[in-house]
Amino acid sequence: MIAFAKIFFIAFGILTIAGGVMGYVKANSLPSLLAGGIAGLLLAVGGWLLAADGKPILVGLSVICLALAGRFVPALLKGGAFMPAGLMATLSVIGLVVAVVAFLQTGK
Repeated sequence: MIAFAKIFFIAFGILTIAGGVMGYVKANSLPSLLAGGIAGLLLAVGGWLLAADGKPILVGLSVICLALAGRFVPALLKGGAFMPAGLMATLSVIGLVVAVVAFLQTGK
């Protein structure tokens, strides 16, 4: 599960950075660029550093996923378009599940 989690969080991080850049280009939104860049970088680096006994990193990745879900799930439920709210909400919830399952499967 750790190998899958590594790949997922690196890809999620890259997509989050790309989303932040797209938000800046399309809407001239500096907060999108900063939030997407920081969250994406943390997700990608966390995925990269994830090891067989990476419980602290998995906790950090869970917190990031929770924060992103807290931002994008309400936006999606409010009637937002799939891009970016739906994609980010879906990836955030999946990321939270992946982090929790990987956490439960790591060594004691």
